[in-house]
Amino acid sequence: MSSTRFALGIEYDGSHYFGWQRQREVVAVQEVLEKALSKVANHPVEVVCAGRTDAGVHATGQVVHFDSQEPRSDAAWTMGINSNLPADVAVRWVRQVPEDFSARFSATGRRYRYIICNTRLRPAILGRGVSHYHFSLDAEKMHAAAQGLLGENDFSSFRAAQCQSHSPNRCVTHIEVTRQQDFVVVDIAANAFLHHMVRNIVGTLLTVGRGEQPITWPAELLAKRDRTLAAATAKAEGLYLVQVDYPAQYGLPVMAPGPLWLPDAEH
Repeated sequence: MSSTRFALGIEYDGSHYFGWQRQREVVAVQEVLEKALSKVANHPVEVVCAGRTDAGVHATGQVVHFDSQEPRSDAAWTMGINSNLPADVAVRWVRQVPEDFSARFSATGRRYRYIICNTRLRPAILGRGVSHYHFSLDAEKMHAAAQGLLGENDFSSFRAAQCQSHSPNRCVTHIEVTRQQDFVVVDIAANAFLHHMVRNIVGTLLTVGRGEQPITWPAELLAKRDRTLAAATAKAEGLYLVQVDYPAQYGLPVMAPGPLWLPDAEH
């Protein structure tokens, strides 16, 4: 019997996981998902994801693919997998896809949101889902500064030292910073991202938002291509992979990016 390829939409709270990628001595999201999938498929299953998230990073729009010979309805896959997953990981949808589909290599774009709770005292209810910064932030200045990062550029200034990508070039298609009451939201989309690229950009925008650097600083850093000149990496808490884009031919669902109450934005 030949195998069929499936795509899954996944969301997870990354607070208690050491990132996406399966590891030997710690628990990762990939491990718990593959265990649940293997039970439903009645055979060992390995998945390929759209983007490997770091320890503590969340997702509302992660996409994976896997192959199975087992005939299952969409409802059987989703309900079966979810019943075998811990409460902080869930399947949002499943679709049968062609054999040439790759969750990673077929993706044409990825979108992240970074949620900052900008209050003097730390929150409790949303404590694991946001990053808390007690100093006052000017979201309008952060947004203006972020526009200097749009387009295709060499993002070496915002790339982690351990990044394994062959090229530092990425194309940022959308970046918006907004304030919603006590929350400052950084929404950024690109064809792909370097390791820690979003968190490094956020760290730099926070410095502008505090008034410690001018609006022109991110663009100046971009031109210098030197990571040592930029701000510290922002915390993992508060970062969400919210959307992965694919060609329309695959017919994958387009879900509200989230998280929580956040409206969609044009990009």
